[in-house]
Amino acid sequence: MSDSSTSQELAARIRELLTGLAPGDRLPSSRELIQRYRVGPATVARAIALLAAEGAVVTRPGSGTYAAQRARPRTRVADTAWQTVALTDRTVDTRLIADAPPAPAGTITMDGGYVHRSLQPGRALSAALARAARRPDAWDRAPASGLAALRAVFAGIAGGGVTPEDVLITAGGQSALSIAFRAIAGPGAPVLVDSPGYPGALAAARAAGLRPVPVPVDEDGVRPDLLADAFAMTGARLFYCQPAFQNPTGAVLAPERRRQVLDVARATGAFVVEDDFARHLGHGGTVPRPLVTDDGDGTVVHITSLTKPAAPSLRIGALIARGPVMERLRAVRQVDDFFITRPLQEAALELLSSPSWERHVRTLAEELRGRCALLAAAIAHEVPEWSPARPPAGGLHLWYRLPAGTDDLAFTAAARRVGVAVSPGARYFATEPPAPHLRLGFAATGDRAELTEAARRLGALVRGEAPPGD
Repeated sequence: MSDSSTSQELAARIRELLTGLAPGDRLPSSRELIQRYRVGPATVARAIALLAAEGAVVTRPGSGTYAAQRARPRTRVADTAWQTVALTDRTVDTRLIADAPPAPAGTITMDGGYVHRSLQPGRALSAALARAARRPDAWDRAPASGLAALRAVFAGIAGGGVTPEDVLITAGGQSALSIAFRAIAGPGAPVLVDSPGYPGALAAARAAGLRPVPVPVDEDGVRPDLLADAFAMTGARLFYCQPAFQNPTGAVLAPERRRQVLDVARATGAFVVEDDFARHLGHGGTVPRPLVTDDGDGTVVHITSLTKPAAPSLRIGALIARGPVMERLRAVRQVDDFFITRPLQEAALELLSSPSWERHVRTLAEELRGRCALLAAAIAHEVPEWSPARPPAGGLHLWYRLPAGTDDLAFTAAARRVGVAVSPGARYFATEPPAPHLRLGFAATGDRAELTEAARRLGALVRGEAPPGD
């Protein structure tokens, strides 16, 4: 150590020395420290005084300097009760979207909202991400609205004159929902929602301080007559719906109702938030065009996402809107996160631009159609008393009305005990359900054989028998 070394530097050296000493061990004398570290007496004195002030050493005049007893860390239980007052009443309720407790090994999963890993384009995703990572600008800041090329792809998927300037890239569909609710309606305002409907929309609306008001859905989608009544009674300026392969019913908004829904909204001066989550989840038939393609006045705010048809962690989606509302959406999104991570945008662009994407969509449609038919037939055989909705032409779920008096929450818990995870219908209604329901997913399992086995177990549970294999 040079003559210019400070007492802080020497103190740091002595701290290292203390790590090898037990409490009560004597440190080298001041003379030894001077010789070992080639410092002056004043530097040693200041370093020892600093360590003594910290409680690291104890000095005994005429005896020397000793390693102090190491204080045991004090364990203190944090008192956070004050936060109850400071946080006021803006509680965010995540019960509708919270993950269920981990299922025991051997449980057949039918309560998920994503396709099983075996149905995901894993190889294409890995290749797309690898190509994206090799771009020289992969880690540069992305434009606030999203990559121009990716916005152009989403505009092309929507069709109907949508331009890249009408597209805002988001971190998945759920993020887009939250942005739309906060941008369009103020806290305390009502928002009309299709019922039964997507629990994530109910959670996002309530988190934004909005009041969800249910509008009934039948086999042809939301009822326009009841939608008009709900607008008139509530004064709402926002309606959220899923016109294509609605979750959970699988309903498709009938052609004549499409026009009626838009007419009702225009007459009221309201926005329609169209959640087009299932655009790539058709079962091989014709997928209805988005509502936004029939809208020339900026009534529709369109949401789409790659998460459902690709993989849960491909959190890339888009908002499509025209007029001043787009500026509001862009501002809210930008305040939230400035921009969407560029490597993931580049990977999404690589995936959508690859021929493998169209092959994946066709393969997925065939697999979903087969699984849907298999599960529907198995449930009809095992539990004929369950009343099914119209077999869906797209989506990931089957929706059943249970016999009167059934407790769907209790049945769901019992089903988990026999190794089948299903979704209770109560969580899909903004108010009290009109009847007990159950949602069964046919895409979250590893193979088709599990669907038949799940139906057997559910049938045995309904009949009060031991599940197969017990």
